[in-house]
Amino acid sequence: MVGIESPDDAAVWKLDSTRALVVTTDFFTPVVDEAYDYGQVAAANALSDVYAMGGQPFLALNVAALPPDLPQEVSGEILRGGAEKCREAGVVVAGGHTIQDKEPKFGLVVLGFVHPEKMIRKSGACPGDALFLTKPLGFGVTTTALKQEKAAPEDVADVGWMKRLNREAGSLAVEFGLRSGTDVTGFSLLGHGLEMAEASGVGFRLEMDRIPFVSCAEKYAAQWTFPGGASDNRLYFGPRVRFAPGISEEKQMLLFDPQTSGGLLLAVPGSEKDAFLKRAQGVGQPAWNIGEVVGGSGIDVV
Repeated sequence: MVGIESPDDAAVWKLDSTRALVVTTDFFTPVVDEAYDYGQVAAANALSDVYAMGGQPFLALNVAALPPDLPQEVSGEILRGGAEKCREAGVVVAGGHTIQDKEPKFGLVVLGFVHPEKMIRKSGACPGDALFLTKPLGFGVTTTALKQEKAAPEDVADVGWMKRLNREAGSLAVEFGLRSGTDVTGFSLLGHGLEMAEASGVGFRLEMDRIPFVSCAEKYAAQWTFPGGASDNRLYFGPRVRFAPGISEEKQMLLFDPQTSGGLLLAVPGSEKDAFLKRAQGVGQPAWNIGEVVGGSGIDVV
């Protein structure tokens, strides 16, 4: 049902009239200092692709590359973090594969189920839909400050958002019958937003003042601790983005900032906007209405 011909978050194979198999994988180098937290973030990030498709994960395999001189207790904490995040998600970790490498890398292969008629894809957004984001932005600029030893101790807690599963956000999307959405990861809010807009044949209008950021994001943006991927995103996606006068370069770059285990970006029919927000508040799921779907193409940030 979904393969390499589209920019969706996972591959989908139809099994029968009520079940389709969702398959994805993701892994990366450490983004935080604590090994256990790194395992948690990597697992939450890999699981997110299944939630972004409207599915529920059930099985995972570890994918790890570990230096031979890495202390065993550190390797163990990475795997424990991933395993406990999977257990929180109700997912069985059934083995995996490990090789040696100079720098640690960890992630998962994840399998999930989705109803073929309830699948969420990047296409399907319509003019008049409200755009909701379920986690704040700023993880890339903050974790890079952490790597550069510029991050204040009180700011490190902000990256705890990366350990949060997108399970409730995905379930909420399915409950409201949403058909268009994605998770915000390495291509940034603007990159993944453009993928949605172009797959749907529409434009997006985002309101800068409505977009949430972790509390320290603007501070580190001013110090220009953006990862290299932010410049790559701006170079590739920038020509299709139009910024209103007065939006500073630092704030523009925050929208190109690569995210690790970011939230879901969802297109909600305008008639359902208030009900969606009320239900999100009722289940304790953060959700910010950051803009709307419009006619045309590209993204306007005002």
